[in-house]
Amino acid sequence: MAGQFEALPGGGAAVALDEVEISILRSLAVQLLELIGPGDEPAEDADPLAALFVEGPSEPPSDPALARLFPDAYAKPETEQGEDEELREFSAEFRRFTENDLRARKRDDALAVVRNLDALTATGEGGAVLKLTPEDSLHWLGALNDLRLTIGTRLEVTDDDETGDLYRLPDTDPRKPMVMAYLWLGALQETLVETLMP
Repeated sequence: MAGQFEALPGGGAAVALDEVEISILRSLAVQLLELIGPGDEPAEDADPLAALFVEGPSEPPSDPALARLFPDAYAKPETEQGEDEELREFSAEFRRFTENDLRARKRDDALAVVRNLDALTATGEGGAVLKLTPEDSLHWLGALNDLRLTIGTRLEVTDDDETGDLYRLPDTDPRKPMVMAYLWLGALQETLVETLMP
């Protein structure tokens, strides 16, 4: 089980993690929460129906990592040049009514990771076995995906060179730790997906 998720009887998944892995995962999840930002919690006496119609931002984020996590719904393919005013209006309208919910979901996913890791009980070997319910597995899947998208954006990974040059970075390259985290998160994500498939 070391280093990969395995299916649990009755659903869910488990993975053995050492103290360093737990610390890295927790730190990355907290950084993701900071990047996404705090949510606007409605007041206790607020109308829950009105909360459904709260408008979000209409412009895409300026941070490339946030723009990757919250992309335009109606973006033109990169092969097409020029801007289409109508597409920008559609994207702004879609973002205004969906981004707040998407941010809340991404926050919930990252918070689930932090809470699951904080609830771990260490084994005698300095690590622990993380056991996830089916619901927590879905939160982890979302958070692992968001972490990979964020790190991949920071590393300027494209679809064309998914990991080709990343494997060849020298140990002295300051990007090397991020590359190692990116590849490790990808392996975790892949094994978690496999546990969730029927």
